[in-house]
Amino acid sequence: MTSRPRARQADGLLRVALTGGIATGKSYVLAQLGRRGVPTIDADRVARDVVRPGRPAWAALVERFGADICRPDRQVDRARLGGIVFADAVARADLEAIVHPPVRQAIADWFEAREAEAREAEARAALAVADIPLLYETRREGSFDRVVVTACPSEMQERRIVARDGLPVAEARRRIEAQLPIEHKTARADFVIRTDGTLEETDRQVDAVLEALRRGAPGAQPWIRQGAS
Repeated sequence: MTSRPRARQADGLLRVALTGGIATGKSYVLAQLGRRGVPTIDADRVARDVVRPGRPAWAALVERFGADICRPDRQVDRARLGGIVFADAVARADLEAIVHPPVRQAIADWFEAREAEAREAEARAALAVADIPLLYETRREGSFDRVVVTACPSEMQERRIVARDGLPVAEARRRIEAQLPIEHKTARADFVIRTDGTLEETDRQVDAVLEALRRGAPGAQPWIRQGAS
């Protein structure tokens, strides 16, 4: 279990971050938590919203990277922008400096609303989950009460990226290497969900982690392994 400083748990609400490497199954796990009645928010979806045409972050991106990053409908072409920033660490840092602040604010506002709902309902075991892909890279883990990490072997990440995004293996590998190694993330997590088994095995781990979170478990046993019931 990590020794990172804990965020103070808000009365009635456990703030949980879900993170992991690219293509390690975060979206699937987040969807499963949502199906089990857990309020969830996805930082990637928020990021798409804050860069809609006409928004301040959109204007800043166009100024920094040029109008060529936009499609004819003025929407940001994420694939084109990704090709730029994953090949250039400075460009990636500039992108993050533009997009991350409004995303953080939107997620903070969302948690405040969930906290207010929990207080109003006098909920004693309420929790809410935010999918934060770059949680450790941006050193935001201290803002949450618990951290759940999804993990699978890097070879599986590569195959998933190639199949999902149509990228060559070399580009998939470059995107994986742009993030912290998954082993670093699992070592610092409160709970780890392995996604290299069947969907049923992943679902059982989701149930086990959710039960532990609802009990208020501190993550003393971080490895919720395949087949856990």
